[in-house]
Amino acid sequence: MGVKDEPGESIFSDLEEYADIGDDRTKLQRTYELWRETLAEQWGLLKQDALVVFGIVTIAFFAVIAVIAPLIAPHDPLERQYGADGILISQWFEPFWLGGEGGHLLGTTAEGYDIFSQLIFGTRPALIVGFAAAVITATVGTMVALTAGYYGGRTDDVLMRIVDIAYGLPLLPTVILMVAYLGPNFFNVIIAVCLLQWRSSARVIRSQVLSLRERPFVQSARVAGASDWRIISRHIAPNVLPLTFLYAAFAIGWGILTEAGVSFLGLGDPSQVSWGTMLQSAHTYNAMSFGTWWWFVPPGICIALVVISGFLIGRGYEEITNPKLRKRH
Repeated sequence: MGVKDEPGESIFSDLEEYADIGDDRTKLQRTYELWRETLAEQWGLLKQDALVVFGIVTIAFFAVIAVIAPLIAPHDPLERQYGADGILISQWFEPFWLGGEGGHLLGTTAEGYDIFSQLIFGTRPALIVGFAAAVITATVGTMVALTAGYYGGRTDDVLMRIVDIAYGLPLLPTVILMVAYLGPNFFNVIIAVCLLQWRSSARVIRSQVLSLRERPFVQSARVAGASDWRIISRHIAPNVLPLTFLYAAFAIGWGILTEAGVSFLGLGDPSQVSWGTMLQSAHTYNAMSFGTWWWFVPPGICIALVVISGFLIGRGYEEITNPKLRKRH
């Protein structure tokens, strides 16, 4: 993104690249086209990696399941199941494909809840927390980094001290304390996770912004009279996008793991069914000791798949941010 010096280009075309020339609509259109080209270029690099594609497809699959959960879940996840004789169908009834009664695909829990229905509806809280953590990480972390890194001085000092304070708080113990204080509510879990997830992205992206603001193309834009907003949005932000998406992808995995950990400790929302609460319930009733693996293995596999998928996507962006890691085709 430097000053062009190709034959036939005028000084005006150079200035138009950097300065606030043209009406607001024209400037907005140019910025939009630049961001679209940047995203298209990154997607072109990502889709060359089969593992990244696998991660994206896996998360998309679970996202679709979460949306259509009421349509494919055979029962209400919090509705006890009774047999024809009116007796509660507990964990002692195996899945129908293992000879169990009642036609339950994964059997029922000790309390008579359909495990398959809980597995389907458990997708929702896991992905909501994961995506919320990703959005907060991408938005707050990047905005703090751009502001601190570009303006520097006292602004940088204040924002980085806030980041340092956030770094001093361990993620899972802090989330547990906050949820225990605020109450076992699903949205309290989201708030607690998002308040701490942005710190890593803010610090790393800030270091990149400090380097970018001294580059010749940024200095040229400043000399040409471009506003701070134009320099940040058009010349700096597109260059830190890979780092933004890198930490957003990692945040999906960390968010889901944190929600599962909080729920496993019994601090999840009692009105919601999540994979973490399924594991907590299976642990409470000693499902592993009784060999009822169909109760605790499926939610564990789902958690592992989504978390691994998030890290695989992050691995793809790591190759974009570090050219030394890119594969040569």
